[in-house]
Amino acid sequence: MGDFGRISVYDALGGGAVADILLWKNSYGSGVFLVVSTILWFLFERGGYNILAFVANNLLLLVVILFFWAKSASLLNRPLPPIPELDISEESVLIAAEEMQVWINHVFSIAHKIAVEGNVKASLAVVSTLWLISYIGSFFNFLTLIYIAILASLSVPFLYDMFQTQVDEKLIVVHKLAHSIHMQADIALQMLPLTHKQKTQ
Repeated sequence: MGDFGRISVYDALGGGAVADILLWKNSYGSGVFLVVSTILWFLFERGGYNILAFVANNLLLLVVILFFWAKSASLLNRPLPPIPELDISEESVLIAAEEMQVWINHVFSIAHKIAVEGNVKASLAVVSTLWLISYIGSFFNFLTLIYIAILASLSVPFLYDMFQTQVDEKLIVVHKLAHSIHMQADIALQMLPLTHKQKTQ
């Protein structure tokens, strides 16, 4: 835990192998992840290589290697390819289903607020979020957005971990300002029906 009872960035990221990579504690893993992501982005985005052809060619190569490995192993009394038993446990499926259920229920809840309750705040939030995604997406294609997200995931948590105290001080100021604007917007939205009723009377 950090100062003022704050949870550390490492703990917030789960404290495992993913946190080690994102915070560059496992510098080898972080470096490999960055280099592989950059190579793949360059191949597909700048090199014009087709992602479907890339996957198919690699799977084809893997199947051929495994086939000849298995055949040569039986002829030369060599060990078979070290392929583990691929079996997804029922527990893993249930955990994934529970996570999906939470997200789907959240989406349905927002849809209910907009379509049934006519919630202005939820509608504005969804519209502004979708517009922002569309606006950002107009500058980059999907693969470039994924690559930017990877670069951000390898830099933002690391920089925040280094300068957490200074960033938190600025975020507190921004949060107070956003809360003040949000309260004023709520008051304005609550006054709209009253103004409409006064005009109709």
